[in-house]
Amino acid sequence: MNPTNNEPSDSNILENETDKNTLSDEYDANNIVVLEGLDGVRKRPAMYIGSTGKRGFHHLAFEVIDNSIDEVIGGFCTKITVILEKDNSCRIIDNGRGIPVDIHPTKKVSTLEVVFSSLHSGGKFDKKSYAVSGGLHGVGLAVVNACSEWAVVRVCRDGQIHTVKMGKGHIHGHVTISEGNCYEDDSWTEVTFYPDKEIFTSIPDEEYHFDYVYLANRLRDLSYLNTIEIEIIDKRGEEEKRETFYHENGTSDFVRYLNAAKKPINSEPIRLIKEKDGVVMELAFQYNETYNELIQCYVNNINTVEGGTHLVGFKSALTRIFNNYIKAHPRDYKNEKALKGTDVREGLVAVLAVRVPEPQFEGQTKTKLGNPEVKTIVSEIVYDEISHYFDSHPSQAKSIVQKSILAQRARVASQKARELTRRKSALDGLRLPGKLADCSSKKPEDCEIFIVEGDSAGGSAKQGRDRATQAILPLRGKILNVEKARLAKILSNKEIAAMIKAIGVGIQESQEIDDEDDDGGITFDISHLRYHKIIIMCDADVDGHHIETLLLTFFFRFMRPLVDAGHIYLAVPPIYKIVHNKKFKYLYIADEAKLLADELHKFQVEHNISDISKIKVQRFKGLGEMNPEELWDTTMEPSSRRLHRASYEDFASTDNMFSVLMGSEVEPRRKYIMDNYDKVQALDI
Repeated sequence: MNPTNNEPSDSNILENETDKNTLSDEYDANNIVVLEGLDGVRKRPAMYIGSTGKRGFHHLAFEVIDNSIDEVIGGFCTKITVILEKDNSCRIIDNGRGIPVDIHPTKKVSTLEVVFSSLHSGGKFDKKSYAVSGGLHGVGLAVVNACSEWAVVRVCRDGQIHTVKMGKGHIHGHVTISEGNCYEDDSWTEVTFYPDKEIFTSIPDEEYHFDYVYLANRLRDLSYLNTIEIEIIDKRGEEEKRETFYHENGTSDFVRYLNAAKKPINSEPIRLIKEKDGVVMELAFQYNETYNELIQCYVNNINTVEGGTHLVGFKSALTRIFNNYIKAHPRDYKNEKALKGTDVREGLVAVLAVRVPEPQFEGQTKTKLGNPEVKTIVSEIVYDEISHYFDSHPSQAKSIVQKSILAQRARVASQKARELTRRKSALDGLRLPGKLADCSSKKPEDCEIFIVEGDSAGGSAKQGRDRATQAILPLRGKILNVEKARLAKILSNKEIAAMIKAIGVGIQESQEIDDEDDDGGITFDISHLRYHKIIIMCDADVDGHHIETLLLTFFFRFMRPLVDAGHIYLAVPPIYKIVHNKKFKYLYIADEAKLLADELHKFQVEHNISDISKIKVQRFKGLGEMNPEELWDTTMEPSSRRLHRASYEDFASTDNMFSVLMGSEVEPRRKYIMDNYDKVQALDI
C-alpha cells in the first residue's frame, strides 16, 4: 500500500497568510515586556539548562552537585550524598561550610534566600570564598528554584538549622530557624527538589524520573577527579540501592576504568600534576592496542564534552613530543615520516583535568573552554613533563611511539584507498550506490533512509515504501566489525562504503569533532546529511540484533554526531501475526508463552471468537517473510510504526561497552556474559 504525499491545502495556506496580516504595525514601549525575577528562566529554560528534556531534567541535579564540588575544591567538604526519594524528588547533601545564612547587606534578607532567588548571585565572583570553581555565573541554584515545582533547602551553621521553601522561581516565606541534628562545629547543606512538569513538557509521564545509572556515572567521574567520598542512594524500588565511590589514585584509576576492556601497551597509566600561572593541570593517560582514542576533558570538574583550548593544547604538544622523539633517535626511525595527531592518539585513553581561576565557558551549560592562555599553559606543561618521562623511561616510550608509527603507516594506506575511491567516483560522476533506492524529495528534514538486512527484505521495502520521502539501502550479510579494524580495511568494505556515500556526511576519523590536526581525508560535515532519519531495519532475531549492533558500532565510532543529534533509529518489526478469517493483529511482544497466550485471549474476547483453536498464529522469522503491504503497515508507516531512537547517557561507559562486546579482548566479554546471563529470559536460536 503506497500512501500519497499530503500537500497543504489552499485553505491552510490562506489561513496562515491571515495570521501574518493580523500582526500590529505599531512597535513602541508598550510592546517591550520585562520579565521580573526568575520569570525569564521559566520562559526560556533551555538557555540555562540546555534542554527541556531528560538532559535538562538531570542538569538541575548537576547544578547543585557542582556547588558541592566547589566546596570540595576549596578543601571544605569531604562527603557528598545524593538520595533519590520515593516521591522522585532528589536530595543532595554535602558537609561543606553551608550556604551563608546571615542578612545580605544590600538585599536585607537572608543570603540563603538571595542565592536561590536572584540571578548572578553567589560567592564565585570576587575569589575570596572560592579560588577555583565550576559555577561562575551565579545562576545555578536560582535556576533550580525556577525549574522546580517545589524545593526545600536546609543549612546547618552555628548550631542551628536554617530552612527555606521555594518553587517555580519564588521563595515561599522567609527562612525559619530550628534546633536539631546540628552542633556548634557542624556545617552542611541539604537541597531537596522536584522538577516542574510545566518546564519539562517533552518528557512523557512514564519517563518522568531521575535515571540512577546516569547520575551514578557522573558521580563516579567526580570521585575520580577529587579525593572525596560520594554516595548515591535510590529509595524508589522495593529494595534500597546504594553505591559509594572513592578513588585514592584519582585520574590514574579513572584511566584504568576506561581501559578495563582493552589490552594496554604501557602497563600503568602515566600521571602528572603541575601548576603554572595559577592553572593546575592533571593528566593521566595510557595506550592500548585498539584503534580508537578516548579523551575525557574537565575544567574545574565540569565535563567539557566539546573540548576547548585545554584539549587543543594537549593535542598539539603530544604531536610535537612524538615527532621530536623520532628526530632525536635517527638510528631507530631512519625512514619514518612525520606523525600526525590522529597517529599519536590511536589507542590513547586520557583524562585531562584543569583548574582555572577564571574559566571562560561557551554558554551556561559549560561544554567548551575558551581561555586562550590555557592552551599555552597546558601545551608547555605536557611537552616538558612527557618529554622528560620519555627520556627517563625509554622502553615504554619506544613501545608507545611504535604504536603511532604503525598507525601512520595504516593512515597512508587508507589515503591510497581513498584516492582510489576518488578516482572511481570521478569516472562514475559521483553517483550514489547502485543498490540505493532513493526518494524523490530533496529536503533532508522530510527524508528518511532504511538500512535493511538482506535483498529479500530490501525488495519488499522498496515496493511498500513512500517513494517521496523514504529511501531503501539493502545490505548483504553482516558488515565489518569496525571495532577490530583500521580505517583502510573499513573503507574497502563495500557495504560500509555504500552507507557513507548514501548518507552523505563523510566520516570522523578521530573522536573529536573539530580536530584541528585533520589530515585532509574524508571529513565529516553534518550539513551534508541527506536524510534526517536513518533507520536500521533488521530481523527480530539473534542475527538481526547482531547486525544492529555492528551498525551501531560503526555509527558510534565514525558518525557519532548523528547519534548525538538524534538521527539514528532502530525499527521494531512485529514478531507475530494473529489471524482469524479476515481479522488480524500484529504483536511486537517477545517470544514468551504466557505473553502470547494473554494476547490470544484478548484477541478472542475482542472479536467474540468461540473456538480459540481456530485462531492462527504466524511467527515472522524475518522481514523477508512479509509482503510489501505488511512491511509498510507494521514497520514503515510513520503513524503506526515503532521506532527506538539510538542514544547514550554517558560516553565513557558506552565506549567501554562497545569495547567489551565488539573488541578483540575475549576475557571482558566472557565476564560480562557470565555476570548477566540470568538477565536474558529467552534466546531465539
